Amino acid sequence: MKRRMHNIFKEDGKALIVAMDHGTGAPVLPDLKEPGEVIRQCVAGGADGFLVTPGMAMKFKKEIKNTAMFLRSDGGSNTLTTKGAPFRKSVSVEQAIRLGADAMLCMDFPGGEDEIDTAESVAKLVEGGIEWNMPICVEPLPRGFEFDKYDDLRTPENITMVARMAVERGADMVKVPYTGDKESFRELVESCYVPVLMLGGDARDDVSTFLQDIKDGLDVGAAGVIVGRNIYKSESPEEMTRALARLIHENVEVEEAMKELSYLWTKS
Repeated sequence: MKRRMHNIFKEDGKALIVAMDHGTGAPVLPDLKEPGEVIRQCVAGGADGFLVTPGMAMKFKKEIKNTAMFLRSDGGSNTLTTKGAPFRKSVSVEQAIRLGADAMLCMDFPGGEDEIDTAESVAKLVEGGIEWNMPICVEPLPRGFEFDKYDDLRTPENITMVARMAVERGADMVKVPYTGDKESFRELVESCYVPVLMLGGDARDDVSTFLQDIKDGLDVGAAGVIVGRNIYKSESPEEMTRALARLIHENVEVEEAMKELSYLWTKS
């Protein structure tokens, strides 16, 4: 367990993980048409690891090299589903070990229609993690992705509550959205006694605001990020990775990090 955690979190206790697991349930073309090339660019930019699918873990070991590898462990729902399909555990810890994973990640949807299914997946994954010394990262979202059907429950208080719930269920780390301001996110971090990784969310046009949110979260104790679309949808995944790496590991200000994004300043 400690060896795997040390491979994820560097000497400063922080990590930059690039999420590339979206293809299990959503369209990823053309942005991830060539995953190996995206991985290569992100490694060059300073990525500490990748969140990948079993298919990527099997096919792109050379590109991933010795960076940390998170393996997506669940799935079910996708953009073609009409009646909805629950998120359920679909990859075992034993499979993850055979693929060389350093950690596994699953969803948790407290208050959602999939609540029982995701809670069972978390429990099974934590059980396997304890048995095989595999770190487990849980991504808890209040009511999951059902905000188009019901009231949006993703308030700072609820995000903090479900993060703590995931920790109590045995998560070794949690992946959570930024709560919108430093004080509420500080409360979340201080309420969890495991590393807190910020998720990137949908690709954002305002790069400066995106990076500032990351910086604000780091300032109040986040242990790093798990960012996907804001990296691989950017004009240069390598440059965006390098900008994030400087924020995370060098503690530079956003203005300094943005100097890495040549595709922005060459347009001005």
